Amino acid sequence: MSERRRTALLRWVAVVGMTLHCFAGPPTLAQEVAITMDDLPSHGPLPIGTTRTDVAKSVLATLREAKVPSVYGFINAGKLEKNPEDIEVLRLWREAGQPLGNHTYTHIKFNDNTAAAFEENVEKNEPTLKLLMGEQDWHWFRYPYLWEGETLEKRHDVRAYLKAHGYRIAQVTLDFEDYAWNGAYARCADKKDEKAIAWLKESYLNTATEYIALDQKMAQQLFRREIKHVLLLHIGAFDALMLPQLLEQLNKQGFKFVTLEEAESDPAYLTDPDAALKDGGTLLDQVFDSKHLQYTPHVEKPMKELSEVCR
Repeated sequence: MSERRRTALLRWVAVVGMTLHCFAGPPTLAQEVAITMDDLPSHGPLPIGTTRTDVAKSVLATLREAKVPSVYGFINAGKLEKNPEDIEVLRLWREAGQPLGNHTYTHIKFNDNTAAAFEENVEKNEPTLKLLMGEQDWHWFRYPYLWEGETLEKRHDVRAYLKAHGYRIAQVTLDFEDYAWNGAYARCADKKDEKAIAWLKESYLNTATEYIALDQKMAQQLFRREIKHVLLLHIGAFDALMLPQLLEQLNKQGFKFVTLEEAESDPAYLTDPDAALKDGGTLLDQVFDSKHLQYTPHVEKPMKELSEVCR
């Protein structure tokens, strides 16, 4: 090939490349997500030989290795009445530089109690938060069961209480009910049923993939854009076992880990469904249910199988 033809060809390739770049549009931004952990210091049954501190150390080591920033652990300090030694879990959490938030003193069921009783339960949790958090901000609140009030009167009452006491509601947008695997794992681990445990691992990751994708679609439908997400997890033994794989899976799906404050700075979190919802749910669930929107078809969670395995 002559030098003239070679030069012309190179110019043509450069022009084509620039044209394709222009039509390709801007690069896709990473989907941002804050990881949060509920029910500290203890959640669900433990396999024989596993302690609460084992679970906490495993979770904290995974978060550190994955470089996940500032993971709020939402506490029920009332659990310390029966198991005071579990205060070590909260100490470990703080020593690792992780923050704590309010999840009520006894994980109270809002639907079964008055607003006044619920507010009292929130306040009763505060001395432990003040003790452990010191000057750092602990005024993030996560509703137990994600129930925000089955009547508008109760919903408005507690929201007004939380606002008056300086709380921000730690809403959730990604949830696959990870808690359902912890009891099943404890039973299967005690029986050393490796086949069942393999199924638990596979179904956990598959369900996470299914429902995180569903929640992303719901967010797109509601807000017509990518929003910053908040993922709800629990401090259970199986969660600790699966956390490395779950975080790796999120990385592969293009998620970038951010703090709760960063995630909930998104204007999407200013949305208030302002509806009486017995079943509560994520912020996205609440908006969908209040607007009577149809959910995208999806695979149901294996709740029946989880309740029956290793019995």
